[in-house]
Amino acid sequence: MGCLDEGHFNVELENGVSIGCALGVEEDANTAAIENAVKVLLLGLGEDINREGLRKTPLRVAKALRHGTKGYSQKVKDIVQGALFPEAGLDNKIGHAGGAGGLVIVRDLNLFSYCESCLLPFQVKCHVGYVPSSQRVVGLSKLSRVADVFAKRLQEPQRLADEVCSALHQEIKPAGVAIILQCTHIHFPHIESVFLDSTNQGSIKILVSSGSGVFENRKADVWIDFFSLLKFRGIDMEKVHFRGSSDLCWCPSLSAKISSKFVSINPVMVTAVASILKSLGEDPLRKELVGTPSRFVKWLMNFQSSDLEMKLNSFHCNGMNSLNSNGEVSLSNKQICSELNLPFWSQCEHHLLPFHGVVHIGYLMYEGFNPIGKSLLQSIVHFYGFKLQVQERLTRQIAETISPLLGGDVIVVVEASHTCMISRGIEKFGSNTATIAVLGRFSTDPSARAMFLQSIPSASSAGQ
Repeated sequence: MGCLDEGHFNVELENGVSIGCALGVEEDANTAAIENAVKVLLLGLGEDINREGLRKTPLRVAKALRHGTKGYSQKVKDIVQGALFPEAGLDNKIGHAGGAGGLVIVRDLNLFSYCESCLLPFQVKCHVGYVPSSQRVVGLSKLSRVADVFAKRLQEPQRLADEVCSALHQEIKPAGVAIILQCTHIHFPHIESVFLDSTNQGSIKILVSSGSGVFENRKADVWIDFFSLLKFRGIDMEKVHFRGSSDLCWCPSLSAKISSKFVSINPVMVTAVASILKSLGEDPLRKELVGTPSRFVKWLMNFQSSDLEMKLNSFHCNGMNSLNSNGEVSLSNKQICSELNLPFWSQCEHHLLPFHGVVHIGYLMYEGFNPIGKSLLQSIVHFYGFKLQVQERLTRQIAETISPLLGGDVIVVVEASHTCMISRGIEKFGSNTATIAVLGRFSTDPSARAMFLQSIPSASSAGQ
């Protein structure tokens, strides 16, 4: 556990390749190479790769990455071919409709892609429009499938929009194609700053566009029609980045700081990530990818298996006595105190993908005593969040830690969005997971539980 050197890494990769070659299947060789590289990353985090919960993580990560980059092996021509259908336009009338000039828009296509700057998935809501020509139209499902081909590659938003636009224009040969992407990327928290400042935003959003043919001119009237049909989707034309925008730099990893507790980035881990890029069919030396392995390792090191100092010892000694000093006070004299919407970030130990959200904590306090400080509770949340985790365990650990500090009657609710729910085969966009832990009176008093749960704000108002 924690033992990692250059020789170990080379043996792992050689074993992976030899197994794949023995099988005579390139796909198996690449999967094995990714698995071995993931083992190196886990060892670099100080984890035991044989412990329950991590034993199959390398294979799960390899499968997720292969699924998320399958677009490299797909061709647009194979998708569109046979899906172009004859459709007449207006017959001797002034105007545009049907297969000759009638605008077609497919909205709200949910996609995901892996960010080429940091290797973390980002979510995409894609809107595709085109103006048919030559009295033919394309099957609507093909627009989604073509967009997915390019999303299932290492990407950045503007290039993704440009590639989808160019491919559709080339294969459909319409009068023009328009693409609007609403992209959402998880924010990079600085592990030390979040202990002092918990106002870090959970995600970063950007709007990008691309146009061809009649859409090449961003001031063309057809763009006004396009945006008018997207008006209920929170899209402001003034905030959309068009092709060639000079201020587009959205990945937070490009400005993220590495924690001061890390003297340097482990070069063996960086080499492992570079080998993953190569196994996915990418060139690690491509200029956009040169810094990606180091940036991914920086992110991953936030969740290193180590003991961060929480400074709880004095409160353990004093807190229990003060909360239980008056044994004659009855339960009826207790009141529910709460701290809601404490943010956290964590990393799923099953897929090495981030999940983040908020923690709500409730506890019973004798009247006349001051509630515990929010900063202490937030520190406890971060302490357990910045680890390889599962949400169920995170909820339990927070509850078990704060219980002796707060007299034993506690309730903890964790609400989180999991990247692994969108960036694998399941692709359940918009899902949110809630877990609950109850101790003491909250475990036996339904009315107390209900009172606290009803005080939790809705996900929208909580900023989830």
